[in-house]
Amino acid sequence: MKVAVVMGSTSDLSKVEPAIEILKEYGVEVAVRCLSAHRAHTELSAFIDECNHNGTEAFIAAAGMAAALPGVVAAQTVVPVIGVPLSGSVLDGMDALMSIVQMPPGIPVATVAINGAKNAAYLALQILGTKHECVREKLLAHRVKMHDDANKANETIMEKYR
Repeated sequence: MKVAVVMGSTSDLSKVEPAIEILKEYGVEVAVRCLSAHRAHTELSAFIDECNHNGTEAFIAAAGMAAALPGVVAAQTVVPVIGVPLSGSVLDGMDALMSIVQMPPGIPVATVAINGAKNAAYLALQILGTKHECVREKLLAHRVKMHDDANKANETIMEKYR
């Protein structure tokens, strides 16, 4: 099980690291790269080509501002691409969000919330879970835990305000 995580700048790493950790917790091999769509396009294309031939099952591409990276990745693969718009500019990530979601027909990029790297990881795991039963089972167990935690939080509030 392989997922590629690409960011456009090293300044994006702290926003992407939670996704990397989640994927690793599920036993996924993660290839992490910092390859700008504008400044390292040759190397980015080579990495995408490598992933197209090594069993990579999803890409997570995180970028801010013009956020061309997820679209450039999607243009060079039929492997699912999940875009993570990042904040950091005057527009607080709205520019990146609009750039990523406005892809032309036939070149889709699944898009999560601004700075939503964790959900990008979970979406990648759901994609992997369609093929890998072990991932699907761990995701289902995680959902049960979230459900139980939410109910415990509710019980705590109810007890406090009786």
